[in-house]
Amino acid sequence: MDAVRLIVTSRRALAGSGAAPQVLTEVWQAQALAQAIGSRLAVSGPPRLRGEALGLTELAGRGCGVLDRPDLDTADLRAAQLTELGDARQVLLCLGGLLGEVGIALVGLACAVDDEGTYWQCMEAINAADESRDRVLEMLSKLADRDQALPEREAG
Repeated sequence: MDAVRLIVTSRRALAGSGAAPQVLTEVWQAQALAQAIGSRLAVSGPPRLRGEALGLTELAGRGCGVLDRPDLDTADLRAAQLTELGDARQVLLCLGGLLGEVGIALVGLACAVDDEGTYWQCMEAINAADESRDRVLEMLSKLADRDQALPEREAG
């Protein structure tokens, strides 16, 4: 399945999650998907994005690592369903939106939980989601810089 469709599916699932375990499962799914997308971009994406994509892979992996791994069948793991990236800009725009929503969901969850362990898990996951989103924004900036430079070279 292509990256944008998987991201849209993740956004819907996150929006529809209710209780803390569901939210944390969807956050984990989103970070795993970000990790898979980062990995694909690092290997086969635009060359100017490969370093940043590798960083996204590491940051999103940390985002998964701070959360308890949900009990999911491989068939339910969205990151495992990733078959193609498509347009890098579109994927990054959608992924940035998903990671922003992950942060918002985690803030809401952190404010509502009673146990300290889940609270700190949320805090670590918020940091990881924010850093992953920052990396996505850096990649989008690099794409925009390149797109601006092309017309200038053609005009000159």
